[in-house]
Amino acid sequence: MGTSTPGGIPADVLPAELLGAMAYGELSAFGRLSADSRFAPTLRDRATFAKIAVGAFGNYALISGRLTEMGRDPEDAMLRFQPSFDHFHERTPPGDWYESVLKAYIIDTVSSDFYRTVSGFLDAGTQQFVRKVASADQATEALRILLMRALRDDPRLASRLALWGRRLVGEALTQVQRVALEHPDLRAVLHDGLAKAEVRRLTAELADHHGRRMTGLGLAA
Repeated sequence: MGTSTPGGIPADVLPAELLGAMAYGELSAFGRLSADSRFAPTLRDRATFAKIAVGAFGNYALISGRLTEMGRDPEDAMLRFQPSFDHFHERTPPGDWYESVLKAYIIDTVSSDFYRTVSGFLDAGTQQFVRKVASADQATEALRILLMRALRDDPRLASRLALWGRRLVGEALTQVQRVALEHPDLRAVLHDGLAKAEVRRLTAELADHHGRRMTGLGLAA
C-alpha cells in the first residue's frame, strides 16, 4: 500500500501535481516564444528566442517523461492547469517585441522561484529534479542580456517597461496564489490548514526576488 500525506492524499500525487503545472508552463512557453520570435527586430534576436523556445520544449519533454515514469498521464496532469495558465496569458498580451522579452523574463524567473520553493516540501528526488529543470540557466541569462541591450540602446524604454513589469508581476503573483490555493493537492503540499499564510509568505518572497532582478535591470519594480 502506498504512503499518504497527513491529509490522506497519496504521496506520489503531490509531485505529479507540481510536475503537471510545470509541464504545461513549459509547453505554453514553447508556443508563446515561438510565436513572439517573429516580432524580433533582428535575425540574431529571432534566433535567440527560437533557441529559448527549443529549451522550453526540452524541459517539457523531461517533465513529461518523469510523469510517465511515475505512471501518470502527462496530458491529464497538465489539463487541470490549462485554464488558469491560458487565462493569465489572455490577460497579458505583449504590445511589442520589448514587452514580449520582459514578459518571458518575468515568467521564467518568477515561475522558477515558485517551483523550486514548493518542491522543498516534497521528497529529495523531486526536489533535485525540479531544481535541475527550474534552475537559472542560459535562457534566463539570454533574456536578461536582450533586455539590458534594449535599455542601453533606447533608455526611453525604461519607464514603459517598468510599468509593464509591475502589471505582469502583479498578475503573475495572483496566478501563483490561484494555482496554489485552488488545487487541493498543491494546497496539501503547503500543509493545508496553513496554506493561506504559507502562500502569503511565498508570494512576498517571490515579489522580493523579482524586485531585486528589476533593480538590476535598472527598472523600478
